[in-house]
Amino acid sequence: MKRILCSPPGLLPCLLIVATLPFGSVRADEAQFKNAKVTLVYEHELPTVPGKSLRAVLVEYGPGGASPSHRHPASAFIYARVLEGAIRSKVNDAPEQTYQAGESWTEQPGDHHQVSANASTTTPAKLLAVLVLDTNDHQIVIPDK
Repeated sequence: MKRILCSPPGLLPCLLIVATLPFGSVRADEAQFKNAKVTLVYEHELPTVPGKSLRAVLVEYGPGGASPSHRHPASAFIYARVLEGAIRSKVNDAPEQTYQAGESWTEQPGDHHQVSANASTTTPAKLLAVLVLDTNDHQIVIPDK
């Protein structure tokens, strides 16, 4: 794995740069994803927090694309930022929201992500999700049964 060093103030631009590096897919069950691709773009154990890692995934939705209703590992704190297009999102009992490019949200450990979809049926959308989670948690998207 390539390591890319970034100072904390420059972390987000650095993660955007590594978003172009191929690290592999992290889909839980491809059949449940509709016109969507999730790619692990960065992974690093946190040296000052034993047992924790930072992972970043690029979520690409084609027109009308969506992820199934899901959760993330119970240890995961998530920061998500829309890079392109618009994303519809509903977490827990909060109302569904549409986030435009440049907007972001967080998800707390144990949150239920009921809607994650491209808001457009004609243009693609992308988001970068940055997770801090237990290093041993390898499946980061856990679709509802």
